[in-house]
Amino acid sequence: MTTEPTHSKPSDKDDKRSLRQRLTDFLHPPPATPEALIEIIAAAEDSDTIKPDVRIMLERVIRLEQLTASDAMVSTSRMDLLDIDAAYEDLLDKVIRDAHSRFPVYEGSRDNIIGVLLSKHLLQLQRSPNLNVRALLRPPLVLPETKRLSDLLREFRLHRNHMAILVDEFGRTSGLITIEDVLEEIVGEIEDEFDEPEDEGEIYQLANGSWRVRGDTPIEKVQESFEVRLTPDDFDDDIETIGGLVTQQLGRVPARGEVLELAGLRFEVLFAKGGAVRWFRVRRQTSE
Repeated sequence: MTTEPTHSKPSDKDDKRSLRQRLTDFLHPPPATPEALIEIIAAAEDSDTIKPDVRIMLERVIRLEQLTASDAMVSTSRMDLLDIDAAYEDLLDKVIRDAHSRFPVYEGSRDNIIGVLLSKHLLQLQRSPNLNVRALLRPPLVLPETKRLSDLLREFRLHRNHMAILVDEFGRTSGLITIEDVLEEIVGEIEDEFDEPEDEGEIYQLANGSWRVRGDTPIEKVQESFEVRLTPDDFDDDIETIGGLVTQQLGRVPARGEVLELAGLRFEVLFAKGGAVRWFRVRRQTSE
């Protein structure tokens, strides 16, 4: 009796080794420039050695060397800051309204950043009234705006910090950058703690009587929820979301804090990112 030869399936380790070997073949001899390396990576995708999303990520990593902190930072005018001399109630209101996990804190002038406050630490003052905000501050990580993003990642790991205050050549505050901003240059947009999962409400009411509305909420849903008609006669039927409608009415992508009134509703931009409004605060207009 003869037996058929058995063929064992390659293990995952063998597959990984094969992939590494194929990549090594592509990179031999090593490319002389970043552009040449990117062309090789594109060829690897064409030959199914790597997947398209891997190619995109690798290209972003290569281009990271060409970017500085100023390319990804939040400029000074757009920074959400806390005033060390503000009342506790005002600080808490701003932390809830802006919904960041940490805030730079200034004293006197917005250029004078004296520390970073974690939002969760602000709650300690409710249980320990003898504490003050100054005792809760962490030293700010201050770096030049010309720092390369690849070096910035190492700084974040070294200092175990997620935020850096950036200064220009004259030592003036020019903006801030977070580890999320750097990672998004590699992997694309990251949903943060301000974002709601897709399966949770796009419209929900807050304790103060206002509503929070996600920018990608369908116009029809907003109209039904507030029992109003928002679309004017010259409405572009291609626009489907409330963020798109507000953008069309203003003629541009609005910035945080901008307000538009439509059909008795007041839409205030809470958060804009990636060229789109992510969240609105909505209130009904009160009659005079």
